[in-house]
Amino acid sequence: MRRWTGRPSASRNRSLGPKGLLGLMLLSSALSSCSGSSVPAPPPPPPPLAAPSAAASSGEAAATDNRAVPSSTIPAADRPVGDQRAERIEYEFAIYYLPKPTKDPLAELKSLLAGRYRFFTLRERTADEKPADADAPAASTAVSVPSVAARIEPDVQAEYAPPDPDLLARFGHGLSSEQADQLMESEQALILEFSYSGRHVWNGLKEAQGLVADLANATGGLIWDEETREVFAPAAWSERLAAWTGDVPDLSKHTVIHAYKKDEFIRAITLGMTKFGLPDLVVDNFSWSLSRNTGHLLNLFAQALAEGAVIAKPGEFDLDLKSIRNPQVREEHLPHLLENATGVALLTLKKGTWEEGDPKNRLIELTFDRGTGPDPHARHEAVVSKTFGSSDSVTKVAHDDAELEAASARARKKLPALRTAFNKGLEPGETLLLKAPFATPDDSQEWMWVEVTRWKGDAISGLLMNEPHSIPDLHAGQKVQVSEAKIFDYIRRLPNGTVEGNETGEVIARQQQKP
Repeated sequence: MRRWTGRPSASRNRSLGPKGLLGLMLLSSALSSCSGSSVPAPPPPPPPLAAPSAAASSGEAAATDNRAVPSSTIPAADRPVGDQRAERIEYEFAIYYLPKPTKDPLAELKSLLAGRYRFFTLRERTADEKPADADAPAASTAVSVPSVAARIEPDVQAEYAPPDPDLLARFGHGLSSEQADQLMESEQALILEFSYSGRHVWNGLKEAQGLVADLANATGGLIWDEETREVFAPAAWSERLAAWTGDVPDLSKHTVIHAYKKDEFIRAITLGMTKFGLPDLVVDNFSWSLSRNTGHLLNLFAQALAEGAVIAKPGEFDLDLKSIRNPQVREEHLPHLLENATGVALLTLKKGTWEEGDPKNRLIELTFDRGTGPDPHARHEAVVSKTFGSSDSVTKVAHDDAELEAASARARKKLPALRTAFNKGLEPGETLLLKAPFATPDDSQEWMWVEVTRWKGDAISGLLMNEPHSIPDLHAGQKVQVSEAKIFDYIRRLPNGTVEGNETGEVIARQQQKP
């Protein structure tokens, strides 16, 4: 991405590491969420970004306080501390039949429990047994030995409906088109509720996944993970289990992240952490441009908790990427850090607020108030930038260049259509950036990219995507306001990775190649 200033201008490329990897699924809250909208796949890498800042309209920088916010501002009762692992673990898997089982599921289950899977005891499911509530995931059904309760649901379509075809396309793994069609006609399901002590966290989940795979193969069904809201063909389920090497797996292979637009910004939440006796994790109030690295932080913090990391100071955690013990997870990230990366994310933690569609589990919200910047968006970007690293380059260009002005004129003609498209609603993961001027202390102008979050008439709100070169009180990531009348170019990045616009950037690049 290019950014340029006038008289003469400077064009800047800025990027945030790591590059080209995404160990997460950014999806909207599926099935039960009313507020989300689905993302078909992890969003592509965003355009190169910048770091934090608070802004003023028409290039006038406001006076700001860039100090970090201490975690002590969070009420003591809302600051997580200590070991987050639960004493008891409970979760649910199911097997959907197409439309009915080929064998008696309960008889087959008893046979497997009497043989290969003696780890579990079959227990009766009492009529008053209820799922755990959000603040107390360890339910009252605790028993002294690892157990599984099983029941046949005879009226699937009314009581345990499978995901519809649109959701199945996003949350299905290894299904043939025929199986997907058959799933819509399922008449019966076997529902399995697992319960065991937290000391069995790893062998318990391995045994449960193996049992479900063998049971699905024996009775002709598809596997449903109630905690992540995904459907698996037995082969795909077994492939995931086979990839589990060592004691602690790569948690991102057993959890998902749902993200959806909430008002002006994005909310992301993990699903599936209850299988590990851990709280699910939330990040609120961020932009799609930060989705990749925000996802990395969610996955890495989840991994650290699973590996036994303890929150030593209430409401604060220093997430050191080098401390991750799983070698695959660690090496997936460390080689991609940029030269100036610290590799340590200074996180602020607080008790998460449950919203419709969230998992029935404890929640921890990650915030970024230990980063510097005048607003939460700037501090978020500051933490991300320092953790993974960032780079900046400035190139001088002429403001009054005829070719550049012509490219800008063509871009400006598309602004009304872009405004209409934005207000109708962009696709999840889609971003719109506009190049706008900001006043410098020496009465010049610096032109930078802004990710649009609101567009009403001539007034545009968004987040600054470049670190200013000549405006000390303005920072990348900061919320700013700009005027449509002064926009010079646009970048529209679609969820499939296609990029539209930035013709002025192409002109600048060509000019810089000339001798």
